[in-house]
Amino acid sequence: MPLQPDTSRRRHAGKIDDQHLLSWTREDRDEAAAFTHNDPWRVLRILGEFVSGFDALAEIGPSTSVFGSARVKPDDPAYEQARELGRLLGKAGVTVITGGGPGIMEAANQGAAEADGESVGAGIELPFETGLNPYVTVGLEFRYFFVRKVMFVKYATGFVFFPGGFGTLDELFEVITLIQTGRMDHVPIVLFGREYWSGLLDWIDATLLGNGYVAREDKHIYTLSDDIEETATIMIDAARHANEIPGPEPTSIPDTVD
Repeated sequence: MPLQPDTSRRRHAGKIDDQHLLSWTREDRDEAAAFTHNDPWRVLRILGEFVSGFDALAEIGPSTSVFGSARVKPDDPAYEQARELGRLLGKAGVTVITGGGPGIMEAANQGAAEADGESVGAGIELPFETGLNPYVTVGLEFRYFFVRKVMFVKYATGFVFFPGGFGTLDELFEVITLIQTGRMDHVPIVLFGREYWSGLLDWIDATLLGNGYVAREDKHIYTLSDDIEETATIMIDAARHANEIPGPEPTSIPDTVD
């Protein structure tokens, strides 16, 4: 009769750490599988995502984070506008960061890649996402939204928000709140597409500002534009203002909604 492994001896308190580390019995497998569903393991996974993101983006230089709908098709004018923005930023040496998906994200990444610029895609694991778009030159995949948000914010010297859905609005109000509360420096935010954003801004004026829920100076946090060249200039000037890329002295950056 073959000898059975003595797992009780293997787990004896007197064994050295390496012996415990290198053991792999049925009991070990069950314990390891259970541990991956506990909060301590999730904390390690979260830490790993932060380390991976920081490591990948540590040397990317000045960046503009671009947001907008994943549902925009290549024949939509907004797609071409986002592509042109990416091209202008890439040509000026400003890295483009997006969520790495289709639509506006793909367009901005495409423009940056076509200008031989750095094109970052910070993807998220979702049931309906299909992976990173083909124009990403630095790709990241995240499990946790809040870790991904840090990557959008930490490296950005400016933000551009094209028309989008709940995800775009979530990112917009996150960035506005961080600036409003002094958690991050006041860098420019451009809301691109006057027709799309005007209704929301009118509501902010009438309801939030009208009821005193926000201060009048909070309106200086964002700028409204319909002009891609103006938007690109604001982002490039912000990078130069941060002394991150060479070029002439930056022009004044608009800080109010007109």
